[in-house]
Amino acid sequence: MLTISNLNVGYGPIQILFDVSLTAQAGQCVGVLGPNGAGKSTLLRAISGFITPKSGTITFDGRSIGGFPAHNIVSLGISQVLQGRQVLGPMSVRDNLLLGAHVTYARRSRAEVERALTEVYEMFPVLLDRSRLPAASLSGGEQQMLAIGRALMSRPRVILLDEPSMGLAPLIIEQIAAVLNKIKALGITMVLIEQNPDFAFGLADHCCVLESGRLVLEGETQILRSHERMASLYLGAPD
Repeated sequence: MLTISNLNVGYGPIQILFDVSLTAQAGQCVGVLGPNGAGKSTLLRAISGFITPKSGTITFDGRSIGGFPAHNIVSLGISQVLQGRQVLGPMSVRDNLLLGAHVTYARRSRAEVERALTEVYEMFPVLLDRSRLPAASLSGGEQQMLAIGRALMSRPRVILLDEPSMGLAPLIIEQIAAVLNKIKALGITMVLIEQNPDFAFGLADHCCVLESGRLVLEGETQILRSHERMASLYLGAPD
């Protein structure tokens, strides 16, 4: 579904990612772990079309998309849940969701937009209850639900999630994890960026670890979670 090969990405003369390669199969969740500054968000920005790679390839469903502008990436079926949620506070919850459906509106399929909206409300009933309230009035967890719902409104085949557990209480993190597992069960492919390894391990089929822009570990989740390097990264244990 999504293949990244030897990707090199930077901002001006500063290189952030070095020869990064990973693959997400259809319906699979791939977790990308690593500390702050590892290049995780830059990886998603390159996939989403916010930044053009210096070299390497990004292939979606057999088609090379590296360097495509962001609006074309969304039209192809890839949407992103941004770090920090990035909802539009003064706008209503409903209008925030409808912004995510701009691709469907462009196809003049209003009935499809209404179906998508109904499905999001079924997945997140709290958003229906607060649909006419400004997004800024929602709690952090509710805003995260709104950000995920907005991404679903474009009917994506792949969702890129940038630290969805960040800044949330443990109970809310459990609720977000449950929803993401439901999305995964629908067959939607996910690339999950996280600093919280427990959250990522609960969702991902396959995980990889970035350090200083380089891929240092990868493998099936059950194998990787017991790797001694993971203890070194997250618990401060010696190598």
